[in-house]
Amino acid sequence: MRWHLEDIDLSRIDVQRARADEDLLLLLCAASFVESGSDLYSRNLVEFFHGEEPISAWLRDEWETEELQHGRALKAYLGVVWPEFGWDAAFSGFFDEYSKTCSHEQFEQTRVLELVARCVIETGTSTLYRTISEYADEEVLAEITNHIYTDEVHHYKNFFGYFRKYNQGEQLGRLAVFRALVRRVLEVRSEDEEIAMRHVLAALYPERSKDQAFCAERIKRASALVVQGLPVDMSMKMLLRPLDLPAPIERGLLFTAGKIAKPLSRYMYAR
Repeated sequence: MRWHLEDIDLSRIDVQRARADEDLLLLLCAASFVESGSDLYSRNLVEFFHGEEPISAWLRDEWETEELQHGRALKAYLGVVWPEFGWDAAFSGFFDEYSKTCSHEQFEQTRVLELVARCVIETGTSTLYRTISEYADEEVLAEITNHIYTDEVHHYKNFFGYFRKYNQGEQLGRLAVFRALVRRVLEVRSEDEEIAMRHVLAALYPERSKDQAFCAERIKRASALVVQGLPVDMSMKMLLRPLDLPAPIERGLLFTAGKIAKPLSRYMYAR
């Protein structure tokens, strides 16, 4: 592991500064729920890659361990900043609903295509935590989310490396890879974060838990933090990398992406 939660001095947290931005706290709490439930998802992935010990071992011994540490770190941070929030009870409600959505039906039809999909997911998490790290004006949060961002980039590189390895055998063409990329980008607005945010809001505002308009507005407002600071060049380069495009074509697509990045990011992150 590249870092350990125990090495972070949580006593340095500027609680007053951290509590001033409730939208950011909502986003962090939802992220802590999803990260803390990653062991369920990793078990499904290990089963999906059954018989392929290198990637199965990495998923079990590194990816899952680091994802769970992300959840513990965010929970610990929130425990200092937001001690009155009933994290455990809210997470229990989230996990009960979330666990019912985790199944092999979510995966692509082949292992290579699932690795393409994982590259898309890791692109999303990398850009999310980089955005939060750069947005945060509380030093300990910036430190934690920068560590998580670094981990997520490392995870992307591993999934991409396994994609290249497996695709040497399958020899998928760019069209098939492109379709998988588009399919997963269109599905990035997955249920996970929305389920998490609903349970965070229900715990924070129990009297408005059935108010769909209120929940939708708060989710949209929190998600706007990501849209505003999205690192466009980084995210588009990561998304395009599995296509292995000639350099001139990639440069042209990156230029075009710069023109459509905001509308695309609003689709991907705003609920």
